[in-house]
Amino acid sequence: MDITYRLVVEYDGTDFSGFQYQPHERTIAGVLEGALSRLFDRPMKVTAAGRTDAGVHALGQVVSFVGHDGFPIDKLALAVNSALPADLSVRDATVAADGFSARASALDRTYTYVVLNRREPSAPARRWSAFNHRPLDLERMRLAAADLVGTHDFLSFCGVLPEHGGTVRTLQALEIESEASFVRLHFRADGFLHRMVRIMTGTLLEIGSGHRPVEALPALLAARDRKAAGLTAPPQGLYLVEVRYPDFSSRPSGSAGFAALGAQTRYSGI
Repeated sequence: MDITYRLVVEYDGTDFSGFQYQPHERTIAGVLEGALSRLFDRPMKVTAAGRTDAGVHALGQVVSFVGHDGFPIDKLALAVNSALPADLSVRDATVAADGFSARASALDRTYTYVVLNRREPSAPARRWSAFNHRPLDLERMRLAAADLVGTHDFLSFCGVLPEHGGTVRTLQALEIESEASFVRLHFRADGFLHRMVRIMTGTLLEIGSGHRPVEALPALLAARDRKAAGLTAPPQGLYLVEVRYPDFSSRPSGSAGFAALGAQTRYSGI
């Protein structure tokens, strides 16, 4: 008998060409489906809560797939991890309710963008954060970010238009914090458009460095034109941190996600 499985997946996206399967590229879906196909002895396809781009990381990605019920669930995560490379791992595996979809069943998703903000770059942190050498005024960024929270047409902050549906989304929260030389932007929404977080981040960084006025965002939203918004922030600073469902959250507990990066660079979770 076939049943639905749910996995919580973590990955360093540096050497992957994004999540979505591509026949001649190394992708999260391709590697994960290959491992699952060998374990279940049949071709497997996974559905992801968020189709992250090339170079984007995850601490709380959720995937679902349908497989036979002959695999002991308490050994599934261990078995899958034994077949995966070091930059992709399964943190949790369970049987989900019939009809569960990692994508369609999600209530909301949280992404965090990490920026190293100092004059000099950091070699150890280059895979894990974006670098901005200009001083950032976080109060300017917070004032501007308030105009993004709520239900809006985010077409100005969309890379590639969605195949189905419009560009209206509800951004439930946008928080900006700092620790040592790192600035972290936390975005929670019912859904995100293609590169939406990275374009919002790039625009807020321009505001924080004084290259755009604090009051710019209402006009940018109204323009409904990608050319009106700022640059797309690079992928290495972006993390899918949490996906929430009616009875489950994929957020890592405690200070998960990062250990020391060099002797002087420390993340205490994002």
